[in-house]
Amino acid sequence: MSHISSVQKWLADNDYDVAYVSDFMNIQYFTGFSSDPIERILALFIFPDKDPFIFAPALEVEAVKETGWKYPVFGYLDHEDAFAKIHDHIVDLEGSPKKWAIEKNNLTVEKFTAVQKQFPQAEFNGNLTPFIEQLKLFKTPEELKDLEIAGKWADKAFEIGFNALAKGKTEQDIVAEIEYQLKLQGIMHMSFDTLIQSGANAAEAHGAPRKVNVKPNELCLFDLGVVYNGYISDATRTVAFGEVSQHAQDVYKVCLEAQLTAQAAAKPGITAAQLDKIARDIIDKAGYGEYFNHRLGHGIGQSEHEFPSIMAGNDLELQPGMCFSIEPGIYIPGDVGVRIEDCVHITENGAKPFTHTSKELQVLPLK
Repeated sequence: MSHISSVQKWLADNDYDVAYVSDFMNIQYFTGFSSDPIERILALFIFPDKDPFIFAPALEVEAVKETGWKYPVFGYLDHEDAFAKIHDHIVDLEGSPKKWAIEKNNLTVEKFTAVQKQFPQAEFNGNLTPFIEQLKLFKTPEELKDLEIAGKWADKAFEIGFNALAKGKTEQDIVAEIEYQLKLQGIMHMSFDTLIQSGANAAEAHGAPRKVNVKPNELCLFDLGVVYNGYISDATRTVAFGEVSQHAQDVYKVCLEAQLTAQAAAKPGITAAQLDKIARDIIDKAGYGEYFNHRLGHGIGQSEHEFPSIMAGNDLELQPGMCFSIEPGIYIPGDVGVRIEDCVHITENGAKPFTHTSKELQVLPLK
């Protein structure tokens, strides 16, 4: 069953007349058309028993058609009232639908008010978000293949970055080298802003690369991923640039034990909360619990942060087909930061990682 036909069945089963998909990432998931409309209107409307249609800025109508989208696509010019045109297209197709399902985690108040104005008698009680989350939770064989290839490119990115690490280079220099070399090989987009953080800068879990030279004999954190055919990779390795202190090595060993133990435990039947606790207990026991200040992981697919969250309080049981990150971290302010991450695919036999760069502490030569 196609993704769209799954929504159509859900609409029919729940007696909804129309679904309004507003998240451009979910529009890509359902249609294959990828575009961030920014302030413009991009929408997908799905009906239980009629063909869906895309509504897009006029400048992107041809791009939609080029994806092979076989259903109608309607456009609007910047000066036109987009929601008035949406109203006319829906009325022509469906009449005046009364029961709507919307993405309650995405639809802005401004857009909701605009569509409600066009359909004042309608009810907007249906929440499409949980259904889409469940639909995207289990990856198809085709999706898994794309994720595997994206993972191989992340391994290549690590190789480039490790080779680029040298005295006199800044964190930003190394980022530039990774992304330049990947572009030469046809990888045009990263999953997110590439992170290279050395020394104490790595202790900022959401820090950024600086225009300062990487220091010899300190740890250096690489967090990166690429986009391949619309699917992403996300992985982190922390390496030693020269000989690092015993303290830094000890912190690394604890983080590595937490990551490897959690990855080995990630099997069908265990819950997300239990998996988080397995890694967290190891870090707590070593005395670094207060420095592990985020969830263990997040789902991946066409974006780097999808459902589910692998964290305390989430009793979702892991099942084959789920894909998510396992990324414990220890961040001691002003001192040292370590994170080790792989995204994995849950199989009947356990977790299969998408990236394969060694997680043992690599000591890179000073050069």
